[in-house]
Amino acid sequence: MEYTEDLFSHSDLLQNDSYFINFTAANSSATGFTSPISPLMDKAISLAMVVILFITMISLGCTMEVSKIKAHIVKPKGVVIAVVAQYGVMPLTAFCLAKVFQLDTVAAVAVLICGCCPGGSLSNLLALALQGDMNLSIVMTTCSTGLALGMMPLLLYLYCRGFSNLEDAVPYTGIILALVITLIPCAIGIIINYYRPQYSKTITKVGLSIMMVAVLVIGGMASIAVGGSILTVLSPSLMAVAALMPLIGYTFGYILSYIFRLDGSGRRTVAMETGCQNIQLCSTILKVAFPPGVIGPLYLFPMVYIAFQLMEAAVLILLFRFHQRFRLKQKDKMYQPATTSLEVVKELSDGTV
Repeated sequence: MEYTEDLFSHSDLLQNDSYFINFTAANSSATGFTSPISPLMDKAISLAMVVILFITMISLGCTMEVSKIKAHIVKPKGVVIAVVAQYGVMPLTAFCLAKVFQLDTVAAVAVLICGCCPGGSLSNLLALALQGDMNLSIVMTTCSTGLALGMMPLLLYLYCRGFSNLEDAVPYTGIILALVITLIPCAIGIIINYYRPQYSKTITKVGLSIMMVAVLVIGGMASIAVGGSILTVLSPSLMAVAALMPLIGYTFGYILSYIFRLDGSGRRTVAMETGCQNIQLCSTILKVAFPPGVIGPLYLFPMVYIAFQLMEAAVLILLFRFHQRFRLKQKDKMYQPATTSLEVVKELSDGTV
């Protein structure tokens, strides 16, 4: 408790300290979790997550171009799709799944925060693999990240009211501070891309590589630190939620883009942008904004989410590639007989002459 009070003693990080003390006691008995992480290990994991998030957001900012942002502000169709897809589909999906699987208080908070997060940088890579509209992908990521400062706390407030015991469970001030701090490295990346565009691709590649390695390293460190408590995150209900959330996001993102009458590349882009969440931001908020005794090992839920997110996206990419090859073969089969018949006619005409 001394460590918890020391780490979160700043008044801006917690709305109500007494509430969290009671909340911790109630949920520790309910979930059977007593934090086994030493203060040193916990600080190391928290610091590593903040540093990785900072690097990732700089690399994300390096993909954003001021001219394209201005162009889409003038013609805000992409912005509208971004808002409806990211802050309409995913938060509602998280809320419904939390209700259907009757998650406990802390697990429901973790799922809702994951659902209300903006789009992540992985969506740009997945959209590229699906031959999507990269300009639309970058604009959607940019818009969802910028709007997160207002939309994320608002949506959490609204959806938490749907649970009888969640109205005061979310530290909104801490989340807003985390989002503000997140936008700073993103702005640095935009500035780098504007004034030194030759460095942007390198920074983006390095940032994404570090992010992928860091997810594995931090996940391993945290799993060792929490020991058997990791089974809380791997419970059947949370595994089902983590599997269904990105799949529903991909599906409804595609349907939404069909309603907006986008072309094939646009539909695939919106699908990826909707299902992909900013997992680094989600994990950092869960780890830093909540005391260890409250959140327990559930700050690792985004790691489970990203595993299903990537597996399901990989299946969709493979299906898309097979579909492309099948269509190409069909075109070749249709074209080949026509060529042969023309050659036969030419040979006959040459013979008669």
